[in-house]
Amino acid sequence: MIQIALVDDQVLFRRGMALLLRDMADVRVVFECANGEELLTGMRDNAVDIILLDVEMPVMGGMEALAHLRRSHPEVKVIMLSLHTEVELFVDAMEKGANAYLLKIAEPVEIENAIREVAESGYHFSDRVSQAMLHGLVKRQQVKPSYKDVDPLSERELEVLRAICQELTTTEIAGQLFISPRTVDGHRNNLLLKTGARNTAGLVVYAMTKGLYAP
Repeated sequence: MIQIALVDDQVLFRRGMALLLRDMADVRVVFECANGEELLTGMRDNAVDIILLDVEMPVMGGMEALAHLRRSHPEVKVIMLSLHTEVELFVDAMEKGANAYLLKIAEPVEIENAIREVAESGYHFSDRVSQAMLHGLVKRQQVKPSYKDVDPLSERELEVLRAICQELTTTEIAGQLFISPRTVDGHRNNLLLKTGARNTAGLVVYAMTKGLYAP
């Protein structure tokens, strides 16, 4: 069962999203709230796997709440929700440790896919967001996320990195490269250490900004 916390100050949107989530098999909404402060309070008494977190809210917005979560609950996965498509906002969310960025106009099937992919592989990128990253970051160089100066990646690390960018799961990467899932996890951890990325979503940002992958 995937345990969800839903955080959005717009009551109608939150109720609609809650109804959608409750129709999904193996997904349960543990609690709902209207801002980041209420979320952090609710996290004291509730265990969740994934938080759907609105970017813009009164009292405490999503970005500030995300920063707190990464310190207090680093294991919890966070899907940011927003109406905004600015590349800078997306990259900021990824650098702060978000696992996905969903537009509020997303279709229900994409929302369900995002939740399941984040639960399984730790990240999700929609085609719309991936294209925004590619054109905004790689071609125009509008945003330059800060990463460590890294030693050259090995051929195997590059293969794993590109497979991650293709949104393959650990099991799928292992099958494609004829290695064990544990070995895939080892390469992913090495990539995180080398690049300074906070999560696998950050690795995708890294790969695109360095010209190592283009969708």
